Amino acid sequence: MNRHVFVLNGPNLNLLGEREPHIYGIETLDTIRDRVQARAAQVGLTIDFRQSNHEGVLIDAIHEARKSAAGIIINPAGLTFYAVSLLNALEAYDGVKIEVHLTNRSKRADYYHRSLVSFTADGMVEGLGGDGYVLAVEAMAMKLARKA
Repeated sequence: MNRHVFVLNGPNLNLLGEREPHIYGIETLDTIRDRVQARAAQVGLTIDFRQSNHEGVLIDAIHEARKSAAGIIINPAGLTFYAVSLLNALEAYDGVKIEVHLTNRSKRADYYHRSLVSFTADGMVEGLGGDGYVLAVEAMAMKLARKA
């Protein structure tokens, strides 16, 4: 069974650890990637970890995943709230989809509350910082095991 998972990260997440650490924490995306890859190896998954500030690049990655990945873990960042084309790409993907957010969106301004990606995600982890990515990997492994 395919155990390959794409972990996709949206705009500005390359600035983690520098940008608004009082909101997003001090952990960098590189550190999160290392933690994700370590946990994935423990649960028998391989990871393709990517970040882009460009919606089209993320859409292309989702299209690529249609042929090569059993699941997608995605933190769409600012694209969460308005990127219908990202939603459409995810709807065309038949694998497991888990949405991740570093912060608890419900505790933030109203415009953070509605996620378009949630309309197609199989599950969501939010408000746990970088730990949320690790938990998403564990959830992905469980979902894929049930599909086997």
